[in-house]
Parts: sequence; C-alpha cells; structure tokens
Amino acid sequence: MKPVGAGFRWLAAALYAVLCACATPPKGEAQHAAIADSGLGLAGAAAPPAPEAWWQGFDDAQLDRLIQQALSDNPGLAQAGARLRLAEAQAAAAHAGQLPGVKLSAGETRLKIPEGFPQALAGGQTVWLGDLGAMLSWDLDLWGEREDTVVQTRALAKAATLDIDNARLLLSGALVQSYIDLSHSYALADIAERAEAQRANILEITRKRVAAGLDTRVELREAEGALPQARLALTQAQSAQALAIHQLAALGGRGADAYAAIGRPQLNLDAALPLPAELPVNLLARRPDVIAARSRIEAADAGKRAAKAAFYPNVNLTALAGFASFSLSDLLGANSFGYGAGPGLSLPLFDGGRLRAQYRGTEAALDQAVADYDDTVVRAVHQAADQLSLIDSLSAELEQQRQSLDAAEEAYRLAEERYRAGLAGYLTVLNAETEVLNERRQRVDLSASLALARVTLLLAVGGSFRYPAAQSVAAR
Repeated sequence: MKPVGAGFRWLAAALYAVLCACATPPKGEAQHAAIADSGLGLAGAAAPPAPEAWWQGFDDAQLDRLIQQALSDNPGLAQAGARLRLAEAQAAAAHAGQLPGVKLSAGETRLKIPEGFPQALAGGQTVWLGDLGAMLSWDLDLWGEREDTVVQTRALAKAATLDIDNARLLLSGALVQSYIDLSHSYALADIAERAEAQRANILEITRKRVAAGLDTRVELREAEGALPQARLALTQAQSAQALAIHQLAALGGRGADAYAAIGRPQLNLDAALPLPAELPVNLLARRPDVIAARSRIEAADAGKRAAKAAFYPNVNLTALAGFASFSLSDLLGANSFGYGAGPGLSLPLFDGGRLRAQYRGTEAALDQAVADYDDTVVRAVHQAADQLSLIDSLSAELEQQRQSLDAAEEAYRLAEERYRAGLAGYLTVLNAETEVLNERRQRVDLSASLALARVTLLLAVGGSFRYPAAQSVAAR
C-alpha cells in the first residue's frame, strides 16, 4: 500500500476545515416564555375593545371639540401614522416575495468576437449583440423562510396600528387631564377673587377699629399682610389658567391663535367616569400597548424561524423565453427565438458565521420582545393598582372634607345670625367666611385630584371601565 501523500493530507485538512465551518443550523431551542401571562392574571380572554369617545362622559361640548381637533391635527399622531404606512409597505413587499416574479430585459452591446471563434460565430468580427426576453422566477420557499418573514412584517404592522391606538388614547387622556387642570384653575381663581374682596373688607374694618382704639397696629399689620396673599393666590390661579390653555392648544397641534377660543370648562367632575364594582385584571389585556407588545413577540418569533430557515437549501424555479441575435434586423426573427426552464438550488456552505450571528440576533430580539411585554404588563398592573389606592384615599379624604366644609359653612351661618342680632362684630363673620373659603379651596383641589386619578386609571385599563361581568356603582 502506498503511503498517503502530503498533498492529499493538505486537501483532507482543508476539506475538514471547510466542513467544520459550514453554515449549519443551530441545535436546540431557547425558551422564551412570557411571565406576564401566567404571573399577572392575563392568561384569560381580554375584555372587549373600549369605546373611543370615553371623554364624552364629561358632557362638555368644548372638550369634545378640542379632542376631535387634537386627534386630527396632532403631530405625534402623524408620526405614528407614517410608521404604520412604512410597516404596511414592508409587509406588502414581504408578501410579494412569495409570488412568482416576471422580468423583461433588453439590451444591445457592441462586441468584438475573438478571432479564435469559428467564422460561423463571427470570429474576429465586431458585431452588435442584441437580446430581448422575459424571465420568470419563483422561490418555492420549502422551509417557510419567506412565509415567516410575511408573518413577521404583518405582526409589526399590527403593532404599528396598535401604537396609533395607544397614541390616540394617551393623547385624549393628556388633553382631558389638561382640561381638568383648566377647570381647577378657574375654580381656584373664583375662590381667590372672593378671598381678595373679603380680605380687603377685613383690612378696611381693621383700620376703622384701630382708629377707634379697638384694635392695635398688630391686627392692622396682619390684615395688611393677608391682602397680598390673596392677590398672590389669584395671580397663581390665572397663571395656571394660561398654562393649561397653552397645553391644550399644543396638544391640538395649534399655537397662540387658538388661545382665545378656549373658554371656561363646564365639567361635572363628581359625576364623570363612575367606577364599576370591580375591575377584572383582564381589562389590562385590551390596552393597545400590551397587545402591541404581544404582536412584537409574534414578530420576533417569526423572525427567528425565518433566520433558521436561511440555513437550509433554497430551491428556485426559473423559465425564460426571448430573442438573441448578432444583428438588429434579425433580432425578432423566428430563428432568433429561444426558451428554457429548470430548477435552481443554492445552499450556504461557508459564510464566515454570518447566518449564525443573524440567528443569535433574532434570539436576542425575541428575548427583548418578551422582556418588553413583561415590563409593559407589570407597569400596567402597577399603574392601575396605584390609581385604585389613590382613588380610595382621595374618596375618603373628600368625604372627611365634606364634613369639614359643612361645619365651616354652619359656623359662618351662625356668625351671620349673631352679627344681625348684634351679638358679634362683622370681623367675626369675615373670619368665619375665610374658613369657608379655605375649605372650598381644599374641596376644589380634592375633586380635581380625584377626577385626574379616575382618568389615569381609565387609561391604565385601556380606555374604559366597562366589562360584561362588572356592575356599575355610584362614583366614589
């Protein structure tokens, strides 16, 4: 037996190296289970989609107009719409890749034929080489790479649609919250104006009492200091009005030209958005951002499958028919016509690890999509729980404050009766009225905070408190 030569050993070593470096599909599958479905109560069916015009529960025509304007003119929604159109175009392009493609080509080339060619093939001559033909190609997609790409792009397009829904929900929520702030600032301005007038009256009475020797300059200084405080509160309330109006105009995609058209809100904060008796956790599963995050998991999973299919052989069917000739006059003649058809096979053997790197990238993308989904759901549960606790706390505070306001108003009524009977001075009446104004200011603050908490909770559960199993109760 002849010994194996060095050349053969080098060839075997090179072949072994190539085979070891071949693009082979990875073995085993990583697990990418979302914890949110099993751990946070979203495993069941989602609640029905929420009605869009939830803000109509405030029964304010100006608010309805501002929101409709914002939903049509806000630049942020225009950006989300552009992203949706891009995703839809990518989905359409991916779908087109599944279909047979036909291409028409034509060309005319001035060509020098080598002299070594036979005379029958125009050897040594300079000729025009023309061609005109059509080619059909079709990727059979035996391993589902293109199909998974279509699934991926469609899932991303669905997520982009849900991003618009989420943006619309958040925009309407932000506008309602700013509108409540505007209503709150108007109510505070009313109280501040009343307080300013009342403290100016107290100052005038105090000056007369000092002149009559009934009070000292200490009481006068206190009365003089109270008046600027009331004016400061009025200035702050008016500033808050202006800021809320600016915010409302900006959310509507408008500028200073819209400020004058925004008037005083006509809201019934206590009656708007009554809470149901229970809020099932599956209400969170209809939040657009939660559904969009789930769609991005589906997209990432399909992208991973497509990346794995890229390791396998690709089979194409091609067919062509057309004309070719050395002479333009003969290009379309019967003797210049030809055709052909057949399959084509391509298999990645060595790509420097590109396909494996792409596959690892899709696994990382899937891990990120699952983590984003879990984070979105956890934040949704946290937000809803926080607002429920806040609403309970504010409701209890508001009830206590109602009792305090009732007591202050009763004290004010008694002070007025004593003043009319000559049993107390008018300063006592004004001091009692000051307490009433302070209590009313607290009531305005608590009512606005409770309304804002209800709006935030409604946004947290996807735009509505309605659920088939939930029974409505009076507003907290």
